[in-house]
Amino acid sequence: MDGYSRELFPHWISWGDRCNTRELVLIRDGSDVEVDQECRAVTGTWWSVYDDVEVSPASGVDIDHMVPLAAAWRSGADEWDTARRRQFANDLEAPQLFAVSARSNRSKGDQTPADWVPPATGYHCTYAVHWTEVKTRYDLTITDDEQAALSGMLDTCP
Repeated sequence: MDGYSRELFPHWISWGDRCNTRELVLIRDGSDVEVDQECRAVTGTWWSVYDDVEVSPASGVDIDHMVPLAAAWRSGADEWDTARRRQFANDLEAPQLFAVSARSNRSKGDQTPADWVPPATGYHCTYAVHWTEVKTRYDLTITDDEQAALSGMLDTCP
């Protein structure tokens, strides 16, 4: 992909004295999470909504960018400055960062809903809503194939 590099999106920035973005998401999304003095999760369990499995220890958890960095690049983030990319890569307010199983995150890679949907079909509605919210919040484009896939998932909403 022309010009893209993950390093163009500074991620896992420090918040305060100890914790970085990844660590904060692990704490937020986990159950019974205990951290050491450096804010690393030493115990806890995480429910991976993408594939409907419980994950423990934290080494089995990845933090997924709902809209992957490369997908954002292809849909408009290539025109952003570094500050905007940093905000996107570390956004704890939008439904952009989730603790999920490493297996599901690596299966997803940088794909859009046109090419990948969560194996847990019960999560399709929420996934489509979150994807659309992030794309809208950051004024990112949606391809026709992406829109068709999102529409199909939104049809599963109650």
